[in-house]
Amino acid sequence: MAKNLVIVESPAKAKTIEKFLGKDYKVTSSFGHIADLPSKELGVDTEGDFTPKYIVPSDKKSLVKELKSLAKKADMVWLASDEDREGEAIAWHLAETLDLKDEKTKRIVFHEITKSAILKAIENPRKIDYNLVNAQQARRVLDRLVGYELSPVLWRKVKGGLSAGRVQSVAVRLIVEREREIEAFTPVGSYRIDAEFTTLEGSKFKAKLPKNFETEQEARDFLQKNLNASYSVSELAKKPAKKSPAPPFTTSTLQQEASRKLYFSVGKTMTIAQKLYEAGSITYMRTDSVNLSNDAKAAAQKEIESSYGSNYSQPRNFKGKSKGAQEAHEAIRPTDMSLHTIEGDYDQARLYDLIWKRTIASQMSDAKLERTNVKIGITSSEQVNENFVANGEMIKFDGFLKVYLEGTDFEEEEQEGMLPNLSKGDALENNYVTATQRFTRPPYRYTEASLVKQLEELGIGRPSTYAPTISTIINRNYVEKGTVEGVERNYLQLTLENDAVKEKTLTETVGSDKGKMVPTDIGMIVNDFLVDHFGNILDYNFTAKVEEDFDDIAEGKEEWTKMMKDFYGKFHPRVEDVQENADRESGERILGEDPETGKPILVRLGKYGPMAQIGDPEDEDKKFASLRPDQQLHLVTFEEVMDLFKLPKTLGVYDGEEVEVNNGRFGPYVRLGKKFISLPKGVDPLDVDMAMAKELIEEKKKADAPIYMYEGLPVQKGKGRFGPFIKWNNMFINVNKKYDFDNLSEADIEELIEAKKQKEIDKLINEWPEEGIRLEKARWGRFNLIKGKTKVELPKSTKADKITLEEAQALLEKKAPKKKTTRKKTTTKKK
Repeated sequence: MAKNLVIVESPAKAKTIEKFLGKDYKVTSSFGHIADLPSKELGVDTEGDFTPKYIVPSDKKSLVKELKSLAKKADMVWLASDEDREGEAIAWHLAETLDLKDEKTKRIVFHEITKSAILKAIENPRKIDYNLVNAQQARRVLDRLVGYELSPVLWRKVKGGLSAGRVQSVAVRLIVEREREIEAFTPVGSYRIDAEFTTLEGSKFKAKLPKNFETEQEARDFLQKNLNASYSVSELAKKPAKKSPAPPFTTSTLQQEASRKLYFSVGKTMTIAQKLYEAGSITYMRTDSVNLSNDAKAAAQKEIESSYGSNYSQPRNFKGKSKGAQEAHEAIRPTDMSLHTIEGDYDQARLYDLIWKRTIASQMSDAKLERTNVKIGITSSEQVNENFVANGEMIKFDGFLKVYLEGTDFEEEEQEGMLPNLSKGDALENNYVTATQRFTRPPYRYTEASLVKQLEELGIGRPSTYAPTISTIINRNYVEKGTVEGVERNYLQLTLENDAVKEKTLTETVGSDKGKMVPTDIGMIVNDFLVDHFGNILDYNFTAKVEEDFDDIAEGKEEWTKMMKDFYGKFHPRVEDVQENADRESGERILGEDPETGKPILVRLGKYGPMAQIGDPEDEDKKFASLRPDQQLHLVTFEEVMDLFKLPKTLGVYDGEEVEVNNGRFGPYVRLGKKFISLPKGVDPLDVDMAMAKELIEEKKKADAPIYMYEGLPVQKGKGRFGPFIKWNNMFINVNKKYDFDNLSEADIEELIEAKKQKEIDKLINEWPEEGIRLEKARWGRFNLIKGKTKVELPKSTKADKITLEEAQALLEKKAPKKKTTRKKTTTKKK
């Protein structure tokens, strides 16, 4: 038995570290936290000193038992969880739960998984830092208090199943407020003047007027003044300029840049970065710091000089903007600067490439530029007090641009290009002048990257919170990364060419967005309710102040329980008051009266989502209709709602069954008997007639028809969320690019089915057919216990091959939904 037991958070990290330590060390994993607050109760002593009640979750009990056994046999236990607050809390829970003695416990930290870093950590152990532990406890407890007290208020006053959270609710508020700014925005038109000129040598370049004209008449007047005009270079100035590189990555800047350049979600970036860290390729990926160690700067300098030359090297230090920078000591960087790329997983290689380039570029020379500013004078029969301007930029020395240039969220300005050789007084020939109607733009919707940037600038949340916050608000359906179609808008363009002014009307699409963060109806309603009743919790300054308090606790400047008492003393009475006295919030809007009955027409949030209603709540004959997925409570019009009540519409009978068109929760559809066929995107159900319905029905029949029979069972094919598939014996089998999906041969189909059957066999660990229970391998090394529709996910540490039928039944029984007991209602007859 090894004399030393090293406990880290993840098995991947354990494997990497074990390679660096000798046979006297055993490295194992805690699989994250081994203790946490209970899931079905508050778990905080709000009557006393806010002591949390930590428990070991049922899926971690066997792991804790195993760790206790290993710890008892070891001479020394090394707690090697991450060096941030979360990692410190994990080390503390391990020490407490495993009953580790101080004299045989050491805490070590490192920000990269390399042999030198691990050995240096072993040589420099320390004690658990209880200030960091208390900062983590403060965050965990405060967020638990907010979530557990606000969520039931939402269930009672808005809709069941909702949740609130200190950071997530503020993130939703930002997105809702931005959407309302967009909706309230009124575009203002003006005319932008552009021109193209040719030098005497035949080189073309573009210039523009530095101001816009507010009206069409002003634009026309200017073009008229340019009839038969001559042009020349009236001023020319060349100035040296420079560009400096961006600092190395912090967590948030990595998330932003990976979104811009690689199109990764924030969650995906953090998952991939975690794998790179655990494999020893990069330093710790949760950090606010832009610092590089002296060793890292020296390694970068050596690599720059050997790869690009000494004139490209410019070692430099960066100062972070973050007020509450956490404990990590370095920015995110490669552990080996000489390793330009890594082998293996495609996305990991792309993210590593981004980190390597950003780090190396940060230690490279400034780019040296020459900026040229040209003014073009107008000589005309009428006095013209305007000048065209052209700007150009030439790179004299590329410096860090040889490797990397930071991206931006929104490219509004046109990139400056090179200008031809020009001298003051040069005559120019005009090719054309255009006056194009342009409109002011509303604010941009948030991308994941720009939301992270805004949260960071406001001081809300910390590196470890951004990815789970965004995941939560999307999973809770408060926000969706949807597609906003936009609308067409006409605009006018006047062109002066060959001494004549022509005009044409052009069309552009405005307001379209793809993949941006758009609030849902429920997101807006929940936000409005919380802002109305708990404005202080959703206040940006308050949320940022809380983060500063956590930082003070981490530095030992503030007592965490005092912070909880101050907060809860004001928060809890407000919760009780709102619970008792606030009105229900459903986002209700009264749009008008039904022309036939005179009853009110309204829209509101119903049990199954946004809905329209004819009649008051007390009306026994009220009618309902679901809003379409593309309609929102706060925008839908009276006319659009009235169209909803024209459905369902019976079209006739086909193949002996009734054909109906209607709207559903997932969009409009045609129904043939019990078969439902979704309408193509953009088709209005009111426009569907019997001929179109028959066409859709026949297409569906054709798509569902078997393409082959295998072992006496039909094979069908289709396309789903994850691409093309075939279906056989209730199994969905993905068809990858190796096959020609449109022309699958019998051999292809049989190969796909047999491969899937074998995969299912390989996945099966144990089976109890009489009880209908299966134990299978699952993703990420976990296991699934399945009976009918009940599935229990078991952790990686489970000894799956040792599970008995009795244990399997007990686990499934615990997970199975409890049957509801129905009580008979007692009714009193009216006299």
